[in-house]
Amino acid sequence: MADVIVYSSDACPYCVRAKALLDSKGVEYTENKLALHDFEARQNLAKLTGRFTVPQIIIDGDAIGGWDELSSLDRAGELDPRLAA
Repeated sequence: MADVIVYSSDACPYCVRAKALLDSKGVEYTENKLALHDFEARQNLAKLTGRFTVPQIIIDGDAIGGWDELSSLDRAGELDPRLAA
């Protein structure tokens, strides 16, 4: 199974959706919660993924993006093979 990391925050509906999708597939992931006003953590996230916003999902070291990209991969049938790697 792939190594999955989810960067999220408590008040983020897209984070909830992304985690629910991964949970529905039985994926174990590491969740890193970022506080809303933690600018330093957001800067570090941007260095890692190129984005300040959450959720950000990383699969086997590849920053795939947020909820939109995760759900697009799933609809295209490309998510399961990545998760199985």
